[in-house]
Amino acid sequence: MSGKWPGGFINKTAPTVVGPTGGEGGSASGIWTLDQVADYESKGLWPKGTLDRELFSWGQNSTGQLGDGTTTNRSSPVQIGALTNWELTWVGGNFSGGIKTDGTLWTWGDGGSGRLGLGNTTDYSSPVQVGALTTWNTAASGLAHTAAIKTDGTLWAWGLGNSGALAQGNTTSYSSPVQVGSETYWEKVSCGFQFTLAITTAGKLYAWGYNAFGYLGQGNTTNTSSPVQVGALTTWADLSCGFLNTLATTTDGKLYAWGYGNDGQLGQGNTTSYSSPVQVGALTTWLAISGGYRSSLATKSDGTLWSWGKNDKGQLGVGNTTNYSSPVQIGGLTTWNKIGGSQDHKAATTTSNALYIWGNNAQGQLGDGTTTNRSSPVQVGSLTDWDVLGRGCSGKHTNVIFKS
Repeated sequence: MSGKWPGGFINKTAPTVVGPTGGEGGSASGIWTLDQVADYESKGLWPKGTLDRELFSWGQNSTGQLGDGTTTNRSSPVQIGALTNWELTWVGGNFSGGIKTDGTLWTWGDGGSGRLGLGNTTDYSSPVQVGALTTWNTAASGLAHTAAIKTDGTLWAWGLGNSGALAQGNTTSYSSPVQVGSETYWEKVSCGFQFTLAITTAGKLYAWGYNAFGYLGQGNTTNTSSPVQVGALTTWADLSCGFLNTLATTTDGKLYAWGYGNDGQLGQGNTTSYSSPVQVGALTTWLAISGGYRSSLATKSDGTLWSWGKNDKGQLGVGNTTNYSSPVQIGGLTTWNKIGGSQDHKAATTTSNALYIWGNNAQGQLGDGTTTNRSSPVQVGSLTDWDVLGRGCSGKHTNVIFKS
């Protein structure tokens, strides 16, 4: 069978990786199970190949969060520099971040409370490297803080520390990365308003920070400045924090939600807030998830796309501005692939890598050259090589990677 990555063919030897791990180049050989590949990819240990990946942004740019060297709003995609080695990207409150294929981490935009991790509170309108390390694997941002995981499984945080969002046992803000505990088992992380959740390699889920409406899933509304486990499950697969709530899936395809529910964003058919995880329906076919300001987005394993919650700007993508407290399908397509977005606009790619976006467009964040809200998905240009969507719940801008 032909190998996915450079290095020839997969052969019948023990699974090995040769060359850079977590960076460009390298090769994989041997017989790999899908679980083994997924495990290596999640830890940043799988060769990434040499595919060019350009970064584009558009929307609000009041503090340079688009990274194009200006503070001018953009209603159409603009490329961020000339580099072609971006691996992933995310958005926070008026700031952005990205990790390159060489494992370096970069931030730009609003530097208030040290949210850029650069040791100061300065705004930057172009990407600036955070330290000199080349071992960053994944990251996420909330309104004013960021959490990131290295390839060694350690977890780091910086920015606004109100309510204990940085898990340092205090409410102090830090303008440079500080390690969360000493554990090396962190795998996935997501940030909300002033709270953070993360999944370990053992499938456990932990939470910390602000907890006014039960965002931490502890059955209470008490803030905590250190990680606390959410329930006893060890089958958590993925998570996505909204601004004031959390979505999480388990390995058996179930979807859970908790936190603030006043706009129906928990998908329970009501507007109740829950301080412990509650299952969204009885289905076991949920796949990708994306939280937002007060709305939620998810795909199923059949390629369909669903949304629920607040819809005043058309952010649910169902052709109207009516709130829904249970999942409703967006159109009739069964080819949806990756999803993302921020605050009150959403984005999704299809399996053919076309990019669609919808919702609030006051700052041009839909990238269609206008500032008109859209209540149904509209394609961004005609290109069909869009890949990684910026993750976040607080920004009024969009970051996305284009594969050239």
